[in-house]
Amino acid sequence: MRYSACLRLRITNLTRNTVLGDSIDLADTSAKRRTGLLKHERLAPGEGLWIVPCESVHTFFMKFPIDLVYLSKDRKVKKVRHAVKPWRMSACLSAHSILELPAGAAEKTGTQVGDELGAETPGA
Repeated sequence: MRYSACLRLRITNLTRNTVLGDSIDLADTSAKRRTGLLKHERLAPGEGLWIVPCESVHTFFMKFPIDLVYLSKDRKVKKVRHAVKPWRMSACLSAHSILELPAGAAEKTGTQVGDELGAETPGA
């Protein structure tokens, strides 16, 4: 499934019937993946960044902790890292993409390894 770069996505945990975010940006170009969340001061509830493709990230120079949800190509959760602080690195070499969320979002939604996520444009 391909999404327009200007659209914000709603990411749902289909397994748990919860919403991880309803204003998720898509980083699907080299430039967007390089910048990531570095220009953000914080992430509000519902916001996030889905980096496609991606198997590792760093939080160097970031100003706040984030949750990381590593996904397979078919959007199955492969790994979850909670509240990753600035100046850290994290990887899952078998992942196809990574969802970056406000710290606490993964726990609040009960998201865990094996869950299936869905992506849609809000209102679709």
